[in-house]
Amino acid sequence: MPEQAAFASAPGREPFGTRLGAAMAARGPLCVGIDPHPSLLAAWGLADDVDGLRRFSHTVVESVASLAAAVKPQVALYERHGSAGIAVLEELLAAAAEAGVLTIADAKRGDIGSTMAAYADAWLRDGSPLAADSVTLSPYLGFESLRPALDLAAATGRGVFVLALTSNPEGASVQHAGGADSVARRVATAAADENSRYEGAMGSVGLVVGATVGQALGDLGLDLASVRGPVLAPGLGAQGATPADLRATFGSAYPLVLGTSSRDILSAGPDPAALRSAAARTLEGLLAA
Repeated sequence: MPEQAAFASAPGREPFGTRLGAAMAARGPLCVGIDPHPSLLAAWGLADDVDGLRRFSHTVVESVASLAAAVKPQVALYERHGSAGIAVLEELLAAAAEAGVLTIADAKRGDIGSTMAAYADAWLRDGSPLAADSVTLSPYLGFESLRPALDLAAATGRGVFVLALTSNPEGASVQHAGGADSVARRVATAAADENSRYEGAMGSVGLVVGATVGQALGDLGLDLASVRGPVLAPGLGAQGATPADLRATFGSAYPLVLGTSSRDILSAGPDPAALRSAAARTLEGLLAA
């Protein structure tokens, strides 16, 4: 990685890590995934179309914005509706900003050169209709291939979450490769290097680590606390992880963990009060763990 100086972000906007740390301190470490699966739309009594997508998205934001440190729309579930679905995603990002809740665009982008720069421009540039507070990235063309996004995020006060150790069974074939010098450990080390450009307690380069990875962190020797970036931990609730599991799995890094629940909370809809109650129960569990 090239030598980094401390970045000053866009005028008037603190770095993402600082803003997320403040939100977690004020509200707690909950991220609500906004995943408009066809089955969830049906369970809510909504059609699997753009109108159903819009009603679902706005109901979730309005219901949980005051309880969550961040919301995480799953981009693929908007893309499947074509350009009209992307327009709804743009509306959601704007609504979340107005409601004062941070956004993580779960896009998992990763490419090289001018293509990666274009992805960065879409999700991280000031003035882009798709600009989120942060975006998920895939490093498997090489961590340095993410450079356009890493630098633009730093310049605009936004953040990234880089896939490091996912809980899907197929992930181990790549992420665990290398043993003591595993791919996952190299990704974590590179993220730590990136966060040296940020002042304060939390950098703006986070990692995605599945809530159900269990002892893999220890087996691979990953020291997430030393990364000094937020840890997005999907898998809370419907995928089987409990807040106590997160505490046991992440240990000393738990203060950096943003526990992410999607279906477990969303299945309480469409009643806004029920959604808020489900989010509140999840948040209470995270705070008590």
